[in-house]
Amino acid sequence: MRFIVFGCVLLLCSARCLAFTANVMAPLQVTDRAEFQQQLAVAKQIGVDGVSVDIWWGLVEKAGDQQFDWRYYDAIFSDIVASGLRVVPIMAFHQCGGNVGDDCDIPLPPWIWQHYQQQGVADTDLQYKSEFGNHSTETVALWADQWVLPQYIEFMQAFASQYAAMAPSISEINISMGPAGELRYPSYNSHDGGRTAYPSRGGFQAYSTLAIADFQAAMQHKYQTVEAMNKSWQTHFSAFNQLSPPADGDSFIASGVAFNSAYGRDFIDWYHMALLGHGRRMLDAALTAFSHKLATIELGFKIPGIHWKMAATDNSRRSAELAAGLITSALLFSADNGFGYAGIVGLAAAFGNEPRGIVLHFTALEMDDLPDSSSQSLAKTLVSWLGAEATRQQVVLKGENALAAGVTHHQGWDNIDAVFSRGHYQGMTVLRLSQVTDGGLGQRRYQQLIQRLKQPFLLAAPATKTVP
Repeated sequence: MRFIVFGCVLLLCSARCLAFTANVMAPLQVTDRAEFQQQLAVAKQIGVDGVSVDIWWGLVEKAGDQQFDWRYYDAIFSDIVASGLRVVPIMAFHQCGGNVGDDCDIPLPPWIWQHYQQQGVADTDLQYKSEFGNHSTETVALWADQWVLPQYIEFMQAFASQYAAMAPSISEINISMGPAGELRYPSYNSHDGGRTAYPSRGGFQAYSTLAIADFQAAMQHKYQTVEAMNKSWQTHFSAFNQLSPPADGDSFIASGVAFNSAYGRDFIDWYHMALLGHGRRMLDAALTAFSHKLATIELGFKIPGIHWKMAATDNSRRSAELAAGLITSALLFSADNGFGYAGIVGLAAAFGNEPRGIVLHFTALEMDDLPDSSSQSLAKTLVSWLGAEATRQQVVLKGENALAAGVTHHQGWDNIDAVFSRGHYQGMTVLRLSQVTDGGLGQRRYQQLIQRLKQPFLLAAPATKTVP
């Protein structure tokens, strides 16, 4: 921990002292380059630094394994750099389509589902299977990492080779870790046919053969003997291979078993730790892939703002976050454990000694608390919790709006302004480019935010010194 003096401005630096960064998200897929170029010019004029671009695995490597087609990105990157902006590529190992705001259809490379059949791995082994028996093809399930991680590394290495010369124009490389590019399970996604949609409790996604085997192995590792497990769970199993995730998710939540039983806490903790393990493997894979080319550019990943069900007064409280894998089964949530987020923020903190830097991104900065609505939302509170926990763990944290409509009205921008006045967040990425380049409210408010937050650095940057 150190203090940096910028003229008369004293900043508390939790990890690395950074000037505020202002980015925008490109369209999921640019279809009108002339319009895109015009929008980029406006973005540059209002003070935007860079543009995040989804590098769709299913677009680049669609034709077959090791068959890369970068032509679309050659053109898009050329437009961004020509406008004087920097690029924030997102290694998009998820499909485009099926999430809120998706207006394109780019599935994962079709060959991936049959790629490991000779090793006895079926397509459904690579997919998340929900408690309702449905399979998701939006992203490869984390329990298949041992097979698929080499493919991710090959893709990132190919990207690095293609764009090594662009390194000065790349400000961060973001790593997709799940559906919508976020580190989470597809707990409220379309494969469950609307049954788990917002603002429901969601659905657990641990019912594939590989997931169940991992749960059984984890419990055997923890308890060593079935007798010890039975004593803790007050059950009568005769073998670990009899174990399974909750047979009835509704009852598991509504009855309070998820929090109030040893079985429930063990399941939730395993589910959460499996997600964190995946995040750690993805960051390790990215560090390996970019260890030679693009080796000095910081890496980032994103977690979602699952803000609904937070204010419920029954046992469904915080159930949506449980189903997404974001929090543990702690009986008491407090500032000491980041109100459940200590583990997922700690994933970024675990790479704190990485010289290139790891950035955590969080959504929902524009939202209000609506505890009495059907969503039972505490979005504003959640944004504050994440900020405080990131500061406590010395993690660089940047924010986004969750919905494009959130930056089309003053209340959304007032909430964003309030977030940055507290000092926990070090950057903003606006969803999307068109919302802040149309001459309207979004453009004016973003320009004002950029000018306000960059001004201390611009005025005082030459006169810096470190105070022990």
